[in-house]
Amino acid sequence: MAIAAGTPSSGPTLRIAQRVPRTEAEGPGVRYALWVQGCPLRCPGCCNPEMFATERGTVETVEALAQAILATPGIEGLTLLGGEPFSQPGPAAALCERVRAAGLSIMVFTGHTLAELRAQARDDVDRLLATVDLLVDGRFEKDQPETARRWIGSRNQVMHFLTGRYAQDDACFTAPNTAEVHFVGGKLVINGWPALADRLRP
Repeated sequence: MAIAAGTPSSGPTLRIAQRVPRTEAEGPGVRYALWVQGCPLRCPGCCNPEMFATERGTVETVEALAQAILATPGIEGLTLLGGEPFSQPGPAAALCERVRAAGLSIMVFTGHTLAELRAQARDDVDRLLATVDLLVDGRFEKDQPETARRWIGSRNQVMHFLTGRYAQDDACFTAPNTAEVHFVGGKLVINGWPALADRLRP
């Protein structure tokens, strides 16, 4: 059930668009993938334009999300996508802190560059960055599709290894991209590499 934003007893809330509790298409290992709702960047050709609008999606407490993630067996970590995770940095940080404290890894996709995020000099942005093991940054450029690197949308984007949790020369980062089909909450969800995912959609 969605919780109204701003309810005093609810704690921090995050507006989300979609989730896949177990996926191997959104980062290293088996991961819980959570797409946040809302993106001010609106890159042309984005594969998730339905996630641009800030008023769509559902609002859930960080506590409920954390409990759901930590109750999912056999996952290596949490991946935040969007939408734009850094459009909700405070609650996203609170969620990632809970998950990381339990020993899981954190991967975040953002349309901002790491330099842009650091230049904001905002405590909530810095707090979220401090939880991240892997950050994929930069606007999606539809005229520069990436074909060699895994989990990267366009050639301008960079994967930053912000902790020692993963190594750039790990074989998982050069394996082929994949797409998946899931039933989540009674809905068909197709996620993973956009070019492959599009072929699976009706």
